[in-house]
Amino acid sequence: MAGRFAPRPVTGGVRSSPAAVPAPAGPARPVARTRAWTPPGPLDLGLVLGPLRRGGGDPTYRAAPDGSVWRASRTPEGPGTLRVALRGGAVEAAAWGPGAGWLLDGLPRLLGEADEPGAFAPRHRLVARARHRSPGLRLTRTGLVLEALIPTVLEQKVTTAEAYRAWRRLVRAYGEPAPGPAPDGMCVMPAPRTWAMIPSWEWHRAGVDDKRASTVLRAVRVAGRLEEAAGMEPGAARARLELVPGVGVWTSAEVVQRSHGAPDAVTVGDLHLPGIVGYALAGDRDADDAEMLRLLEPYAGQRHRAARLILLSGVSPARRAPRMPRTDIGLL
Repeated sequence: MAGRFAPRPVTGGVRSSPAAVPAPAGPARPVARTRAWTPPGPLDLGLVLGPLRRGGGDPTYRAAPDGSVWRASRTPEGPGTLRVALRGGAVEAAAWGPGAGWLLDGLPRLLGEADEPGAFAPRHRLVARARHRSPGLRLTRTGLVLEALIPTVLEQKVTTAEAYRAWRRLVRAYGEPAPGPAPDGMCVMPAPRTWAMIPSWEWHRAGVDDKRASTVLRAVRVAGRLEEAAGMEPGAARARLELVPGVGVWTSAEVVQRSHGAPDAVTVGDLHLPGIVGYALAGDRDADDAEMLRLLEPYAGQRHRAARLILLSGVSPARRAPRMPRTDIGLL
């Protein structure tokens, strides 16, 4: 019993106490940089930023239940995470990481400040209705070329689901955690050097054939030169992109639509778009690229915007072609 009630040991005449031991310091909370911005007109975050999302599981993009959008990007100043929310007609943004300042500086550009939707004149009733229903559509301009190029290359000649799966697997495996309090699982895409070091078998496991993998590898070797294209006019930027073997007119158009907000960069060479445009504007479900371009000629200078509005209208022919086969079925 004596041992049960023995006094606590003392040191230097002072009883020790757990309260005398300082608690270890926890990890410092990431510091956010913030910015508020008022758009010049109606703004729909989903419509503006939606083209940057590569599938529902894109590790670089997250649409939150509260309506905010999170993006993780590799900027010229380093990795960064951006959270954008629309509150009462004003945009509230917060950013974390080395690239936070760059992301906040480019916030108006990202949300279409330089876009001119008022310059668009509908020539068809269907297009006019789609524009009326989508007043918040503006064309984003990220200013990041490689971020748009790599997932677009992965989408060449395969199903959308297969391309999204490849992007998701490679970014999760070789990217880095998004800075700040980003939602779980968000990642910044790999740096050019990291893309270049991905083993060939990992490309295969992701379902990426040698042709597409080789195109990505050629692109990251000249990443600096490609990123310079962000400061060029869309036509000149496309010409520089197409100097990379494996990058053609379909890929370059898809890239500058996102990196430059190019309103006239209509996608040629797409499997479905000519039929959709042909059906919507002329009832021709078998339209080819030449016919699509003829139908879009009244929208010269704004052909990409016209195509976006046609897609948003939801009018399209029933697909008759079988789904393209996936490769490496069963690999997760």
